[in-house]
Amino acid sequence: MPQLRKDPVVGRWVIIARARARRPGNFVDRSDHEQKETNKECPFCNIQQEGSDSVLSSGDIHIVSSEIYSSDRRKELRRKKKGLYNVIDGLGVHEIIIETPEHLTNMADLDVDQIQMIFETYSVRMRELEKNAQFRYVLAYKDYGPPAVGHRQEHTCSHVVATPVRPLRVKEKLIGAKKYFDDTRRCVYCDLVAQELQSGERIVHETQHFLAVTPFAARSLFEIWVLPKAHHCDFPEGIIGREQDLAEMMKVLLKKVQKGLDDPAYNFVIQTAPFARGNLGERKWESIERDYHWHIELMPRLTRVAGFEKGTGFYICAIPPENMAEYLREVEIDD
Repeated sequence: MPQLRKDPVVGRWVIIARARARRPGNFVDRSDHEQKETNKECPFCNIQQEGSDSVLSSGDIHIVSSEIYSSDRRKELRRKKKGLYNVIDGLGVHEIIIETPEHLTNMADLDVDQIQMIFETYSVRMRELEKNAQFRYVLAYKDYGPPAVGHRQEHTCSHVVATPVRPLRVKEKLIGAKKYFDDTRRCVYCDLVAQELQSGERIVHETQHFLAVTPFAARSLFEIWVLPKAHHCDFPEGIIGREQDLAEMMKVLLKKVQKGLDDPAYNFVIQTAPFARGNLGERKWESIERDYHWHIELMPRLTRVAGFEKGTGFYICAIPPENMAEYLREVEIDD
């Protein structure tokens, strides 16, 4: 029978369609493997070869500012109201992290040292963007595989975006974590790590400092959370001394997804605390260092969200998370 499960952080209910559980290959959306052929030269290879007005270059990593979403970071953002509606002139900053000079498509094919440099670059850029008092949040994320327009990015890259507002999904996590802390005086993510270590049934991989699990109330097939075992709300501070361990964790997970799920499209996002300051008279969130816990969410794109999910906010996951974790544990990868 299907089972309703509640996310312990945000309170979201999901439907685990246990009777539909089959092998993962039956659920892969093949359209996400399709891509249009193009004869265009790779723009990121050209940037590496010719040089550009980069934000930062470090070793084999090159960073450029996107012209699509970035406003002039020196320009003051202006807020105004139009009746019911709020408007901010200017968007923020969007930086593209070109992860390697090699023409590779998937971070899974990079070595651990290069992956470590990429995550260290996220940290450096987050700290730098925090210096701009107009920004309230920064997100590092990666898209692999073709987006809705049908083009696969053929050179592996990721993104760092700073915004003048806190995104709604971030707020949901912050509010849920604070409510749990107010009720129990404990971090919900620390309790989650402890329970998952005790149970073991949803663990995908474990290292000295990190735990990877399929969440109890998974929103999608083979969703994976990477949680630091030690409590910290802030990604840049929280990875200090653990950078290599995190890189090794991500390498293993990305290879398991690549091999076990037939190289699907995927996204990952780094969920970290917002900048520690208030805006427009708001009070600083005093307990955030104790109630929030940074983490990474890795989401293979194997199915599409349909009308029921969009209309109700319920997600449907067609394989129980325990079965997903067991399957990924059994995927053998080269050392």
